[in-house]
Amino acid sequence: MTFLTCLLFGFLIAASGSIVPSFLNLTVVKFSLKSGRKSAFYLIGGFATVLFFQANIGAYLSSVLMANSEYITLIQKVGTGILILLSANFFRLYFTSKKQIKKQEIDKSKAYLHGIGMSLLNTFAIPFYFTSISLLIGLEYFEYSLLNSLYFSIGSTAGSFTLYAVYATVASRIEHKLTFIAIRMDFILGCLTGVVGVGNLIYLL
Repeated sequence: MTFLTCLLFGFLIAASGSIVPSFLNLTVVKFSLKSGRKSAFYLIGGFATVLFFQANIGAYLSSVLMANSEYITLIQKVGTGILILLSANFFRLYFTSKKQIKKQEIDKSKAYLHGIGMSLLNTFAIPFYFTSISLLIGLEYFEYSLLNSLYFSIGSTAGSFTLYAVYATVASRIEHKLTFIAIRMDFILGCLTGVVGVGNLIYLL
């Protein structure tokens, strides 16, 4: 039962995170249109490989934090500062760069490695898993252990792969919609991080 529970939570959390349009989703769509679905799956495999380890790191960090609650306030203050800085940076990127997103030339044989490289640049993955697992621990739905973390990571890998595979499969239908959102992603992320950052600041005051 623990195996299935952790697997399911991992799958659902990763799927919910992967469904949001991002540069990873956009790359999957573009690559699928340019090089075909099979090559896109290799790219997704690279994404999923890194996400497996990022989920493990997020689970470990959340367990450490929950076991040392005296550091929560300090981490909240640091996190709030980072969120506000990120928000300012996202707005800067949005208002200073008006270029359209271009298709990337990627050799099929390098698709997997390219996927790994791009996923490593996804700085939101670990904080996302960290926050999600901390919430599960707080609600007593998840108890950290190496095995539970492994099960969760397997589920999250499957969830991410499944959602990205859906993007690759229906690429021709969603390309324009995804691009419309993606070129405004910096503004969207700026708003989200800004709201959360200001909310945390008000809470700490």
